[in-house]
Amino acid sequence: MEVNAQSVNFVADQKLLDFIKNRMNKLNIFYDKVISSDVYLKVENTSAKENKIVEIKINVPRDKFMVKKQCKSFEEAVDSACHSLERQLKKKKEKLRAHA
Repeated sequence: MEVNAQSVNFVADQKLLDFIKNRMNKLNIFYDKVISSDVYLKVENTSAKENKIVEIKINVPRDKFMVKKQCKSFEEAVDSACHSLERQLKKKKEKLRAHA
């Protein structure tokens, strides 16, 4: 799967980008027809601790999934977003099996 990661208003280090790619590649376990994914990393300018925002868009044949999470760290936000995507991909796969 192709993973495009973009950071807004800051430069993401290689360790974070590698973590994102590894975590996104695990989604192939749940649904093997994932074409590509776009990951947007943003830092909100607030005094709140939970100011890291991750948006993930996943492209699958004839569909798209979008998840947005806000947490204390990017790793936590990516993990949380991937859990949501796993549930959505499982649902999609079950629907396809029901129609087959």
